[in-house]
Amino acid sequence: MTAIQELSDPDVLRQIVRRDERALALLYDRHSRLVYSVALRILRTPSDAEEVLQETFVRVWSRADSFAPMLGSPVAWLTRIARNSAIDRIRAKRARQHVDAVVVPASDHPEAVQATEPATTVTPEALLAESMTAGLVRNALQSLPEAQRVLIEAAFFDGYTHSELSERFGVPLGTVKARIRTGLLALKGRLAHAV
Repeated sequence: MTAIQELSDPDVLRQIVRRDERALALLYDRHSRLVYSVALRILRTPSDAEEVLQETFVRVWSRADSFAPMLGSPVAWLTRIARNSAIDRIRAKRARQHVDAVVVPASDHPEAVQATEPATTVTPEALLAESMTAGLVRNALQSLPEAQRVLIEAAFFDGYTHSELSERFGVPLGTVKARIRTGLLALKGRLAHAV
């Protein structure tokens, strides 16, 4: 293991401020899956999530000096950047669809206009299936004991690491890991029967 791989995330960010590309690669290796999953959860499209993943680490490279440790951990900062980028992408798409749907002149006569449908690949069936799946997951999560559910939601939806959860909830690290693992196995069992 090289010396840079042993650095903590805040130290890695300090190296990125010094323009160390190895530090950026290390941060990417450590947290790209989490950043991608946050983006995918919001955008629901793998290609859009991949673009947000790339945008997130470009922003880290260009703005690492803006990281403020008193506002949270580097992981929380990364997930915030990804979340904001994903939301910006959704807003931009909606704005483009709105512009596409605006009435456009159909000929040289200003009074002749034609409305266009916004282009979409999402079918009503796909939306229904997605909604049903989301409902199943919500119900399965709600059926878990609160001690497991709260940790799983904080880890997967808010981007906390196991260590951060241990500190935040005042629970030993091993207990955090065990509760998350047990809860995920219970979710898997409930969802396997529901699908």
